[in-house]
Amino acid sequence: MTRTHTPPRTAAPRSALTATVVSIMVVTGIFGAAPAHADEGPSVPPGTEPSAAAPVRVDSNDPDLKIPEGATLAEPKVLDIKQVVEDQSGDERREDTNADVKFALQAEVLFGKDSAKLGAEAKARISAIAEEIKTQNATKIRVFGFTDNLGSSAHGDVLSRKRADAVQNVLDQELIDSNVTYEVRGYGEQYPIADNSTETGRKKNRRVEVSFPRTES
Repeated sequence: MTRTHTPPRTAAPRSALTATVVSIMVVTGIFGAAPAHADEGPSVPPGTEPSAAAPVRVDSNDPDLKIPEGATLAEPKVLDIKQVVEDQSGDERREDTNADVKFALQAEVLFGKDSAKLGAEAKARISAIAEEIKTQNATKIRVFGFTDNLGSSAHGDVLSRKRADAVQNVLDQELIDSNVTYEVRGYGEQYPIADNSTETGRKKNRRVEVSFPRTES
């Protein structure tokens, strides 16, 4: 859905993450250019694609690996860089690649138990994400909700969608002077990022992710 608003308003102050975990690695295809739809069938969240298979052992003495006489190697190229920053509590996580920015907020800092009603602190965190969206001049925003595997799958699907809707509504208020489109989905217990057999893992899986393209340099 596309919403255009006019008059501008001042967003809430941006809150900074405390960087305690930072990892950088070369990856490819972390985020695809996902179209902004309302609900048109299943979609795989960016970053949840299956990992590549383990590398095959290579014989360094294999003659087929030698460069033919007169041939040269292509210029080295970094395909993509992924940087992950998580705050001290683990409640908020930011991932940056060359193409996209993604925030993951744990459900406990946004909602009460089994609820889709946002608290005051949650709105402040979402406002900070809206500020980053403005910085990146993003116009296509993905808001995806997830749950753990407790309870029925159907209940998780509904709850995760309601929570994604709640976050999207706050973003829409903060971006009132912007022309943006949203892709909002609830994936329930699909695409866990941690082990659901422990409460620590389930807590990480109960989350809402907001992602958007980064400004081209």
